[in-house]
Amino acid sequence: MYGKAGLNLGFTKDDSKAAVERNRTAFLTELGAKTKQKGQPTLWPLVTLRQVHSDIIRLIESAPESSLVGDGLITNTPDLLLGIQTADCLPIILVDPRRRAVGVFHAGWRGTLKRIVEKGVGEMLRCFGTRARDLKAAIGPGIRGCCYEVGPEVRDQFESQFAHAAKLFREVEEPDPVREKYPMLFLTARAPGHSILPKKIYLDLVEANRQQLLAVGVPAKSIEVSPHCTNCRTDLLFSYRAEKGKTGRMMGVVGIRG
Repeated sequence: MYGKAGLNLGFTKDDSKAAVERNRTAFLTELGAKTKQKGQPTLWPLVTLRQVHSDIIRLIESAPESSLVGDGLITNTPDLLLGIQTADCLPIILVDPRRRAVGVFHAGWRGTLKRIVEKGVGEMLRCFGTRARDLKAAIGPGIRGCCYEVGPEVRDQFESQFAHAAKLFREVEEPDPVREKYPMLFLTARAPGHSILPKKIYLDLVEANRQQLLAVGVPAKSIEVSPHCTNCRTDLLFSYRAEKGKTGRMMGVVGIRG
């Protein structure tokens, strides 16, 4: 994962292509993602996607010649990097050290609802023979349950798909200073005599994806989770929601040394 400090790694309308390309070069250099060709150090190809909040997962065997659409990448090819861009959604990395295969996935609420990380484990099994018990997983920084407010329609969709959905949401009564100062203004015939306060609904996206990994057999001890919330830590991380859309992109990457 790579943080803020002005290092935007995504091609957005608020940054120039040249600046982002320089940032990406600095990023790959800092990672040490390079090999020698004809005696000269060469950076590994970086494979990214046009992300669409889907469950589409691409198998990468070499650097593609054209852009790809999807939200997941898997490979067992050495000396290239798979990258997912985020600014609130979760970047999730899977590593199979036994079969030397890796994957990276973009999980917002839509991708999570479509079980992208669960399907990613399945795709690694299909393509590489990966066993879930051998996987190491890393869930990178994203918007956490403390800040990720969603609508009731999102909760309804999760409840239709996951038996454990109730554990993923919490409700908080929205404070109303006027109501607190003048409670008599809000008296109704409804027992116990006051209208119901509106409630905010918060989704724990991290736990939703952790549960998917556990459900397919990834050991709990093999799942690491970043403690940082993008919405809380705009000093360190990009947050689309906190910065009202005018922000950069971080990147979660994974690769295999040849």
